[in-house]
Amino acid sequence: MDASQNLQTDKAVLPLTDSVQEALAITRRGVDELLIESEFAQKLARSEQSGQPLRIKLGLDPTAPDLHLGHTVVLNKMRQLQNLGHTVIFLIGDFTSMIGDPSGRNVTRPPLTREQIEENARTYFAQASLVLDPARTEIRYNSEWCDPLGARGMIQLSAKYTVARILEREDFTKRFKAGTPISVHELLYPLMQGYDSVALRSDLELGGTDQKFNLLVGRELQKDYGQEPQCILTMPLLEGLDGVEKMSKSKGNYVGITEPANTMFGKLMSISDTMMWRYYELLSFRPMEEIARFRREADEGRNPRDFKVLLAQEIVARFHSQKAAEDALADFNNRARGGIPDDVPEVSLSGAPLGIGQLLKQANLCASTSEALRMVEQGGVRIDGETVSDKGLKVDAGTFVLQVGKRKFARVTLG
Repeated sequence: MDASQNLQTDKAVLPLTDSVQEALAITRRGVDELLIESEFAQKLARSEQSGQPLRIKLGLDPTAPDLHLGHTVVLNKMRQLQNLGHTVIFLIGDFTSMIGDPSGRNVTRPPLTREQIEENARTYFAQASLVLDPARTEIRYNSEWCDPLGARGMIQLSAKYTVARILEREDFTKRFKAGTPISVHELLYPLMQGYDSVALRSDLELGGTDQKFNLLVGRELQKDYGQEPQCILTMPLLEGLDGVEKMSKSKGNYVGITEPANTMFGKLMSISDTMMWRYYELLSFRPMEEIARFRREADEGRNPRDFKVLLAQEIVARFHSQKAAEDALADFNNRARGGIPDDVPEVSLSGAPLGIGQLLKQANLCASTSEALRMVEQGGVRIDGETVSDKGLKVDAGTFVLQVGKRKFARVTLG
């Protein structure tokens, strides 16, 4: 029997009070898995009895500088646990970023440079603080304990886990069978993430469902180091606006948490009526009973748009303000009626008369002239509210409002 098992055996099983049961229910809301629930219930009970808060860890590698709503699924859960009085550790993986997380990857992820990591990390916590209470959040960097390990320490740590166990990981297994290269440094990633849990003496670690293997490695390493193993909480991965792929900036299906209120509102109104309930479950702070009532009312014939508006306003208010949410609704309704929004960017161009394709490209409303002409073909381009159907149109000098699709506008002065 190892030291961690002794630790567990020596502790008497505590009764679960009403407040512990309530904390457990809050913890379970919207989660994919809570492992092992009975162990976590005992951690909560001991915390209540001793007055010692649990140490709850979330690690994020600063691979990109901006957070989107997909990231907030797990941050929301951290805030709930923070509100229950526990210590939240926001761990920036500045060391592990240099390895590159292989989770869900079918090729080796290029490691980031120190400069890229520092640049991305600068904005990470500021944005996460829109969800977490910064005054009650411990910020740590895993280079604090990973750098001092050195070569000797890394070898000793590697000796605690077998290659066979590492290769049980689904993405590694697929790559190995397909003959796709796996670099040795990628095999170290789960070990380094697991060692973070040892260094921080974590009681609970959170992550997306794609992180389950890494989180379990942390649990095993804690046992090796004589610590009580952490529990694991995995949150579902939020689908993007397309309702298919995981929300991602690279796929363009995201809602950034620092985007303008009107943009955020418009994007949320574009999700399907079915996907709306998934967003309610993972992003809304409304009681589950209220969300269930909304679903019943929609099933009984109430317009789902009413509930989508409530969801979009709740999220916009969270990251901006209640007034911004109300203004965003007014702006959205105005656009739906064919009106022009208030916050249209002003653009000055020259070269009249200018072909419609070049005009849309230079006004930054389309990425290329070919995309612009496609939008004209599809009837998605308007000048001062009038649909443009002629791809050969040359626009004369003047000031006018260009519109592409439902959400892209520019007030252009063409000289």
